[in-house]
Amino acid sequence: MTSWDRALLNDEQAEYVAGQLKTPLVIDDLSWNLVDTRVLHVRAEDQDFVVKAAPQSNHHIGREITAHETYTEPLVGAARTGQLVAASRAANVLITTYLPGTLVQGSDKEWIADMYTQAGSALRALHDQHPRVDDGYEIRMTDKAIALLDRQHRIASEVESAARRILASYQPAPVVVVPTHGDWQPRNWLHEGNWLQVIDFGRFDFRPAASDFCRLATQQWRERPRLENAFLEGYGSDPRNEEVWPIDLLREAVGTAVWAFLVGDTVFEAQGHRMLEEAIVRF
Repeated sequence: MTSWDRALLNDEQAEYVAGQLKTPLVIDDLSWNLVDTRVLHVRAEDQDFVVKAAPQSNHHIGREITAHETYTEPLVGAARTGQLVAASRAANVLITTYLPGTLVQGSDKEWIADMYTQAGSALRALHDQHPRVDDGYEIRMTDKAIALLDRQHRIASEVESAARRILASYQPAPVVVVPTHGDWQPRNWLHEGNWLQVIDFGRFDFRPAASDFCRLATQQWRERPRLENAFLEGYGSDPRNEEVWPIDLLREAVGTAVWAFLVGDTVFEAQGHRMLEEAIVRF
């Protein structure tokens, strides 16, 4: 007998989802296939859902469950993201309501200012919850960036040396951290008409608010200040600190170049190398 999930989930995950949704049917496999997270569009009893699952070694599912259990309520209430239906940390699987819409990345909406005003407003709603001071965040993130440089990569030796020198000389200080998405950019935004919605909280964590600006700053905003201005208008302020922001960009660049190499994403890896060069110039 063929499994309802087309053998895309493991047995425990498939059984859990079937127990929650009763008669699930896979409509589409939305997985990116760069990592081991499986994302399925599922229909059950005339309702649509998203099922996300991964092996236990993948921690992104747990992060997403935490986000939905604790901090996405303002976005759910504003119809900006899907609602958690059920989740199992033991099986490393979650189910949310399905958001109809088209990915903003790659569409004409990617360059429309109103999308960024909405994105700024939505991000502020997420960030305006439970801020706290973290004495060790900057130390941990800097140490993590240095450790990434110890892994296999294709960063030029002179660039690596410059990055290591800057990171080693940085003097971390306590920072305010808030709930963050971790990958706030058009590849995780949908548009339904002119309405923006947000997906994928797999990198959720408490970080400085400015960390959610990094990917936009190094991509869509680079040569389009009107998009940055529209975003800041929606967000309501600019949380970037002139001393920490250059380090944010450098650590982001290191992470991009190394991670992209490890998963075989050559386009993203090239972007990481460009980000590294631009970040180092700031010093």
